[in-house]
Amino acid sequence: KKKKKKDKKKPEEKKKDAKKKAGPGKGMLSAMKAQLEQQKMAEQQFREEEERRIQEEERLENERLEKIRIEKEKKEKKKQKEKDRIAKQKAEGTFLTKAQKEAKKRAEMQLAALREQGVNIPPALSARDDAPKEKKKVVYGSRQRNRQKRPTEAEQEAEAAAAVETEEKSGEASDHGAEAAIEEDEDLTWDALASDDEAEAKNSKKTTKAPEKTAKSPSKKDDARPAEKTKEDAEESDGDEESDDDDDDDEESSSEEESSSEEESSSEDEDLTPRERAERRIQKRKLRYKEEQEKCEEFRAPVVCVLGHVDTGKTKILDKLRHTNVQDGEAGGITQQIGATNVPREAIEAQTTMCKEFAKFDLRLPGLLIIDTPGHESFSNLRSRGSSLCDIAVLVVDIMHGLEPQTIESLNLLKNRKTPFVVALNKIDRLFEWRRNPQGSVKNTIAKQKLNTRLEFEERAKEVIVQFAEQGLNAAVSYDNKDLRKVISLVPTSAISGDGMGDLIALLCELSQNNLAQQLSFTQDVHAQVLEVKAVAGLGMSLDVILVQGQLREGQTIVLCGMDGPFHTHIRALLMPAPMKEFRVKNAYHQEKEVKAAQGVRICGKDLEKTLAGTPLFVADQADEIEVLKSVQEATLKAALRSIKTEERGVYVMASTMGALEALLEFLKTSKIPYSGVSIGPVHKKDIMRCGVMLEHEAQYAVVLAFDVKVEREAQEMADSTGVKIFTADIIYHLFDAFTAYHDAYTKKLQDEYRHIAVFPCKLRILPDCVFNKRDPIVIGVIIEEGSLHIGTPLCVPTQEFVFIGNVSSIEFNHKNLEVGKKGQEVCIKIDHTAGDAPKMVGRHFEVTDKIVSRINRDSIDACKKYFRDQMSRGDWVLVKDLKKVFGIM
Repeated sequence: KKKKKKDKKKPEEKKKDAKKKAGPGKGMLSAMKAQLEQQKMAEQQFREEEERRIQEEERLENERLEKIRIEKEKKEKKKQKEKDRIAKQKAEGTFLTKAQKEAKKRAEMQLAALREQGVNIPPALSARDDAPKEKKKVVYGSRQRNRQKRPTEAEQEAEAAAAVETEEKSGEASDHGAEAAIEEDEDLTWDALASDDEAEAKNSKKTTKAPEKTAKSPSKKDDARPAEKTKEDAEESDGDEESDDDDDDDEESSSEEESSSEEESSSEDEDLTPRERAERRIQKRKLRYKEEQEKCEEFRAPVVCVLGHVDTGKTKILDKLRHTNVQDGEAGGITQQIGATNVPREAIEAQTTMCKEFAKFDLRLPGLLIIDTPGHESFSNLRSRGSSLCDIAVLVVDIMHGLEPQTIESLNLLKNRKTPFVVALNKIDRLFEWRRNPQGSVKNTIAKQKLNTRLEFEERAKEVIVQFAEQGLNAAVSYDNKDLRKVISLVPTSAISGDGMGDLIALLCELSQNNLAQQLSFTQDVHAQVLEVKAVAGLGMSLDVILVQGQLREGQTIVLCGMDGPFHTHIRALLMPAPMKEFRVKNAYHQEKEVKAAQGVRICGKDLEKTLAGTPLFVADQADEIEVLKSVQEATLKAALRSIKTEERGVYVMASTMGALEALLEFLKTSKIPYSGVSIGPVHKKDIMRCGVMLEHEAQYAVVLAFDVKVEREAQEMADSTGVKIFTADIIYHLFDAFTAYHDAYTKKLQDEYRHIAVFPCKLRILPDCVFNKRDPIVIGVIIEEGSLHIGTPLCVPTQEFVFIGNVSSIEFNHKNLEVGKKGQEVCIKIDHTAGDAPKMVGRHFEVTDKIVSRINRDSIDACKKYFRDQMSRGDWVLVKDLKKVFGIM
C-alpha cells in the first residue's frame, strides 16, 4: 500500500523531478561557454594593455634619463671650456682676481668723480713713453675711429695719476677717441665677468647701459675679437699686478670659480627666453633668501593656530588673552569663520609676569600671530587652512571630555603636516572646589588646591594622556615634561578664571624661539595666503590675508587665484587692525604703507571678488614674472575648483565669506543636495532671477540658502512674487535643518500626488495549498521572490496573455497588516478587481503554478525614477529592467 501511495504522485511533481534530474540545457551551456570566452578575451586585452603601458613608461623613463645625460654632458663641456679659457689667461698673465677687479672699479669711480668736478686728467707718461709696451697696443676697429674726439686735458694731481696708471697703458695723447674705446671695451669685459650678486649687477646696469645692448656671450666675443681682447686683458693684468702682487693662491682659486660661474650664467642667460630668464631670476632670489634665513639675524612673529573640538573654549582662551568678548557675540556661541589676532611683544610680557623662569628668558620674538579656527564638523576646510599656515599650534582639549572627534581630526592634520604643538588642557575651573589664582603659575595654583581637587585633576589628566597614547603620541603635564622635543606638553588652563594662560603663552614663545629659530628667521621672500574674501561696507570686496613671511607694500603687483583663472592686480591699500583685536570683529582699521611678517592684513584692490580663499598670494617684482607666477597658480586653481563644481539643477547658495561658502557646499555635498550656483555677499535681485530659472526645471530646487548674509528688500519681494524660497540662518546646521524640512515636505507632497501612477516591481509565486478564496476577492498565500509588494500594486499573469487580475488591497504577515512586503517573505494578500472589469478566478483564468508580476508601464517607471528613487533598491531596478523586456516597454 505504501508503494502504491508513493507512486501516486501528481504529474506536475513528476515533471519537476525530471527537470531537476536533467541538469542544465544546451542553451545554458552555450551561454556559459560564450561568457567564459568573453572573460578570457577581456583578460587577454587587459594583459596586452598593461604590457603596452609598462613599455610606454619604460620608454619615457629612458628618454628622461637620456635627456639628463645630454644636459649633464653639455654642462661639463661648458665648464671645461671655461676652465681652459681661464688657464690660458693665467698662462698669458691676463687673468684678473677679485681684488684686482675691485681695484679697477675703484680707479674708474675715482676717475669719473674727478672728471665730474672739472679736473683735467692727462694720460700717464709712463704708459706713453715706455717702448717695450708698444706690442700691447690695442687694435681698434672702424667703429671707434668715427667717434667724436675729446678736448685736450691738463695735468692731474699726483694721487689721481697713480690710480690712472693701473688702467690706461696704451694709446697716444692726441688720440682721445681711442681712450673712449678702451673704456667701452673694458666695461664689456666687466659685464661678461660680473658677479651674480644683485648689488653688483645693478651698479653695472646703471654705469654701462649702452654697452649692454651690444654685448654678446663670452665665447662669441672671444672668437670675434681675439687680438683686442688679448691686448686689453694684458693691459688690465699689468696694471693690477703692480697693486696686487701679494695675493695668495686661495683667493686666486676662489675668484677663478666665481668668474667661471659668472661667465657660464651670463652666456646661458643670453640664450634664454624672457620667461626662462624670469624663472631663473625668481629661483636665484629664493636661493638668496634661503641663505639669509639660515643666518637667523632677525626673527618674525610665529603663526600660532588654535584647533580643537566645538565648545572646548578656543575662542574663550583668546578672549581672555585679548581682554575681549568675541565669543558671546557669535551666532549660537560657536565660531563659523576663521580669524586672526596680532599679539605684540608688550602683551606677551604683561601676560607672563607670573612665570619667574620665563622672566629670565631672552625673548627675541616681535610678537605672536594667533589664528582661531571653527570647531564644528562642517568647517574642516577652515581647520585644514589654518593648520597649513601655522608654525606651531595649540590643541585645545576639554579636561572633562578628553579627545573628541574634531580634536582627533585636528590632531591628524598636525601629524600629517609635522607641525609642533602644545595642548591646552582647558576648563580646569570645572573641577570640584577649584580655587582660582590667575596671578600665579598653574603649578603653584594646583599645589594649593584641596586634596580631592588635586586627585580629580591627576585622574582626568591621566585619562587624557592615555587617549593621546592611543593616538600614538607621548604626553605629560607641562611642568613635569623633561623632554619637550619628544613628549607633548599639556598645559592646564581655564579661559574663565585665567589660570594657566601665562604658562601657555610662555611655553609657546620658548618652543618657537628655541626649536624653530631658522624657520622664524625673517627674509624678504613673500609667503602669504588668502584667508577670507569679504564684502566690507565702504571698501567693497577685500581680502583677509595672513602674511607669514616677507613684506607687502602699497602699489605692489600681486598674483592671485580666481574662479575664472589666475589674475594680477595692484595693492591699493593695506589695512591693519589694532593690536590685540580680532579680524572678524568690526574694528577701526589704520592704513599702512608697508606691512612686515608675520601679520594679519586686509588688502583692498581691484577685481578681488574673483579670488578663491585658501589660495596663496604671490608678489611680482618685475613685469615678466607675472606670467610665471600665474602658471604656478593654475595648479592651485584646478584643485580648488574640484570642490566648487556646480550642476545644472540645484539650489542657489550664498554666504558672507568664501570659507563659510566652502563649508556649506561641503555640507550639502555630504547630504547629496545639488547646487547650481554660488555667490558671496547679500542677496540681491539678480540672485533671485538666477535661482528662478529652477522653477521651469526643478521647482523643489528653486531655493536660496543664505548663510550669515542679509536679504535686500527688493530681493525678498521678487522671491515672494515668483515663488522662490529664501532660507536664512546664522548657524550652518540651522540652515540645513530648515531646507531639509522643506525638501521632505515637498517630496512627500509629490509622492502623494504620483503614488497612484508609480508601480513598484515585484514577482510572486503562489504557495501550494494556500488558495483561500478563488474569486472576488482573491485571497492567496504567496512568496515574494523579487522586488517589494506595496498595497495598491496592480498584478497580472504574463504566461496567460498578461491577464490583469486586480490590485492588492491588503497584505498580512503573521496575522499583522503590512504596508510593504519585502523580498523573501511569505505573505497572504487580498486582490480586488477594479470597477468595470470582470472578476478573475484562480484555476480558470490562471493556474496556481503561474508566476504573478506587477503590471508596469512607461509612466509608472518614470514616476518611480523621479519621486520614489530613495525607496527603490538596486535589486528593484534590475527587476524593472527584466520586466521591461517582458512587457515590451521601450
